[in-house]
Amino acid sequence: MVSVNPFAEFRQECQNILAEALKTALPEAEVETVPMGKPSNPSFGQLASSVSFELAKHLKRKPADLAAQLAKAVDQTRFTLIAKVEAAGGYVNFHVNFDRFSTLTLESIGQLGGEYGFTKTDQPAKVIVEHTSVNPLHPIHIGQARNPMLGDALARILSRRGNQVSRHYYIDDVGRQSSVVAYGYVKLGKPVPDEKADHFVGKIYTITACLVEINRLKRQLEQAKAVQATEDTEKLSRELNEWTTIASELEEKHPQLFKALSEKISQDANPEEEINRLNRAYENGEPQAKQLIREVSDICLEGFRQTQKRVEISYDSWDWESDFVWSSQVSDVLGQLQDSGYVYSEGGVLEFDAKKVVDTQNLRGKLGLRAEQEVPPLTLVRADGTTLYTTRDVAYTLWKFDRAERVVNVIGMEQSLAQLQLKIALYALGYEKQAENFVHFAYNLVTLPGYKMSSRRGHYITFDEVLDEAVKRAFEEVSNRSPQLTEEEKREIADFVGIGAVRYALIDVDTGKPVVFTWDRVLNFETNSAPYVQYTHARACSILRKAARKPQNPAYELLKENLERELVLALASFPDVFVECAEYLKPNMVADYANALADKFNTFYNALPVIKADSTQLADARLALTDAIRVVLSNALNLIGVTAPEKM
Repeated sequence: MVSVNPFAEFRQECQNILAEALKTALPEAEVETVPMGKPSNPSFGQLASSVSFELAKHLKRKPADLAAQLAKAVDQTRFTLIAKVEAAGGYVNFHVNFDRFSTLTLESIGQLGGEYGFTKTDQPAKVIVEHTSVNPLHPIHIGQARNPMLGDALARILSRRGNQVSRHYYIDDVGRQSSVVAYGYVKLGKPVPDEKADHFVGKIYTITACLVEINRLKRQLEQAKAVQATEDTEKLSRELNEWTTIASELEEKHPQLFKALSEKISQDANPEEEINRLNRAYENGEPQAKQLIREVSDICLEGFRQTQKRVEISYDSWDWESDFVWSSQVSDVLGQLQDSGYVYSEGGVLEFDAKKVVDTQNLRGKLGLRAEQEVPPLTLVRADGTTLYTTRDVAYTLWKFDRAERVVNVIGMEQSLAQLQLKIALYALGYEKQAENFVHFAYNLVTLPGYKMSSRRGHYITFDEVLDEAVKRAFEEVSNRSPQLTEEEKREIADFVGIGAVRYALIDVDTGKPVVFTWDRVLNFETNSAPYVQYTHARACSILRKAARKPQNPAYELLKENLERELVLALASFPDVFVECAEYLKPNMVADYANALADKFNTFYNALPVIKADSTQLADARLALTDAIRVVLSNALNLIGVTAPEKM
């Protein structure tokens, strides 16, 4: 017999047995569901039901008496995976028949292999996962890298669950920032990159933004001095001093580029107005502006593609924000919102009254909002006629729902308000079903102790630099641990260990918490890291290679040690973990599971011989157990995009 979820088979048998006992012993009792949970102490069994406590309220009897009556009423002739049922402390406890359960679990893993654990949903859907979507202005930095790691893991998990998943990258090319980098790029005469493309664009953006800001502050400072506005003068002077310091840093780092941009930009009386003019022209779809900003955006995106290829992340669709602006989609959505009665004009600015929608449609419960929680309005259109990001995002979201039944946006929690307002806008437009199938997958930031990142100021550590450093450190560690390997083998291992370490570190922390990125944690070969789990997988592979044989009819009933049984239970629970992380979008659960399984296996390996077990039959059973560990560790690592190596 093969089971896609052995522990679910055991749980279902327990529920069925207990439901029958209820009918026999307590026919007057009305129970809709039979609750089951795992006892904190394994001596009380592998599952326990608290149904007696619920019944006690209605039947006016003691839970302990009811539990004892139910345990006595179970039909033992119906046991398959159950060894015994007993009452304790008011609970009905179920003990698994390890002989049969081990056989079912290990044979299922052996036959299903790479498909084991990936229980399919009864309601598969078309799902769009939008992730990464870093603005094409500078390289992806470590502060932004958590997004693609989480997004790719979610896409893998949802796909394995049986959904039809499409991965989308939203190119935010509309807005002042894109015009800033395009302005600097054209001032330089549209040079060809002499380094990785996104790094090249990032330098242009940072220096241009700094020089333009200094120009703006100088003009405002002159105006403030002219009217003797003392407070404004002091404030502007402080800001100008700060930006002048940043300019000095940038000039020292990139002297030639800084000089060239400084000379060209100084020729314009008002660079800020030039940028604003370009921004308006691009949003209006003027050909020259379209050609320029698309050109510099494409250069930066080519660098992104190289980085993403390195970490084995790809996209099914690259969606340009500007395409929605130039088409009628954004204006159509604006018209529909205006017709909805939830939009008002204030000083030439169009505002969306999100609070009115929430109150009118009684949405607080659906949106998880407290009664006193304020919902601020959303600015849709500025006084100059240009739209805002979230306005365009409403049109983009409806476009995605034309292609999918569920949309998952992987966006940092700092955008929670904008994503909430977007969802409210869907309700306002009458798209209730779409709103309920719209998910903002929020996550916290990545922090580096002692380092404050700022893209605009050029203070960031690129994702490329982090990957390079991870591979370098992994190479040193592999060289120390396995000096017998060839140089080529060391470099190959260092590559997947270093990259896997970074991926794992950005996934394994709960998304509500920040990732504190330190090398001691990321590349820890001893616990809770990708290298640790990878090394454990390689250890299992090594044992199987040394055995040089496949187990023949292993006697699973010989696996009687507690460590062995804990491993069997952990393996049998993998499908449940997978389903939970897929349904509740918790990729960190996979990393936690892989680490816990690695811990259990390493404890087992250090305590009990495998190949040199007391008998050939026991050795074969332990080899089969080891092979199952190998399979499940590989399956878990695959879900989060980490290589499961055979050698390290």
